[in-house]
Amino acid sequence: MTSTLVNAAASINAPTLRRLPNGLTIIAEQMPVEAVNLSLWMGVGSAVETDEINGMAHFLEHMIFKGTRSLQSGEFEQKIEQAGAVTNAATSQDYTCYYITTAPQDFAKLAPLQVEVLRNATIPDAAFERERSVVLEEIRRSEDNARRRTYYRSMEAAFERLPYRRPVLGPASVIEQLSPQQMRDFHSTWYRPQSTTASVVGNLPVEELIEIVAQSFEQAEARAEQPNSLQKPPEAFVSEPESPFTTVRRQVHIDESLQQARLVMMWRVPGMADLSQTYALDALAAVLGQGRTARFVRDLREERGLVSSISVSNMTYVRQGLFYIAAQLPSENLEAVETAILTHIRQLQVEAISEAELQRVRTIVANRYVFGNETPSDRASLYGYYQAVLGDLTPALTYPAQIQALTPQVLQAAVQQYLSPDAYQAVILKSA
Repeated sequence: MTSTLVNAAASINAPTLRRLPNGLTIIAEQMPVEAVNLSLWMGVGSAVETDEINGMAHFLEHMIFKGTRSLQSGEFEQKIEQAGAVTNAATSQDYTCYYITTAPQDFAKLAPLQVEVLRNATIPDAAFERERSVVLEEIRRSEDNARRRTYYRSMEAAFERLPYRRPVLGPASVIEQLSPQQMRDFHSTWYRPQSTTASVVGNLPVEELIEIVAQSFEQAEARAEQPNSLQKPPEAFVSEPESPFTTVRRQVHIDESLQQARLVMMWRVPGMADLSQTYALDALAAVLGQGRTARFVRDLREERGLVSSISVSNMTYVRQGLFYIAAQLPSENLEAVETAILTHIRQLQVEAISEAELQRVRTIVANRYVFGNETPSDRASLYGYYQAVLGDLTPALTYPAQIQALTPQVLQAAVQQYLSPDAYQAVILKSA
């Protein structure tokens, strides 16, 4: 067992990281707020699936709560509600996360229940069939959502090989064919201590938090039908990042349900595997599209009224990132807006932003970091995410310092290297 106090200069955070002999990683921090959040992060999402089981990770998230040999279906949620606690879960491309937030005095009795449902889900056949209908309805609702349809079309266009091109929910045709045994096999492969990061923050001593979580896993493992093996689960794919675009690629989709068109412009950029290259791109996203004084928002929406909305994100997945610009606009403005966006990018390539403009971004990032550290759930999510997807907690604590250290020249170099106005993917959805 190894324990490390993770420190960062001028950080408001001081988590302790403990690795147990069974492979489990625990991150714990005492925080003087009368609550405790336990977030269990699995380093498994839709990216580890094959095409034949696309959607399995999300479907399994639903089935985790359908009972174990010692807990009936619904009993976990009932006990959580009776204690006035809350629970929820989420699945993404690179992770699945489950959490509870409890009063400190209830944590020792509720944490073992959360670990039990996660480790020892039985995945009954009848419950599987009922929940299949729920997941299929969720897929249908997502297809009725214009924002999600735009995102799905964009991801399919952005990636040719990497699994980020597939929807987390999976296609209905695949979900309809999945079997309970396939899910049990997926669960036994991935839902093990060595695939889990337990991030726990709240108003109990650090050693007590760690002990409660460690004992919860020991108890659940003792009840497991398939005892844990220290063998690392197999990688479903090992793939290099896809090459940057070399030309302008364009896809146009007719979507009669849209009142306004959607324009997405994307560049392939570094992901978490090349983290040092992502900070300048994060800052550029804020310069261009975050806040009313951001360049795109001020020019295209506030001053010229060419778009109803426009946003910019640097989407950072483990193996690849996307610099993603999305606008909602009248169809007749599509050409003008795309041209204007490229004009801004060309300007950034030849003229570095001002120190004052960069300072706005630094202030935004610093404030968001502070505001995002106010509750136990905020901190547990921050720690769990970085440890689960990157295997390193340090970037969670040093992110503001990385942004503060950026210079206008570094941002200019990032635009020149990654955001070519002559090579990108455009996706357009319009009614006609």
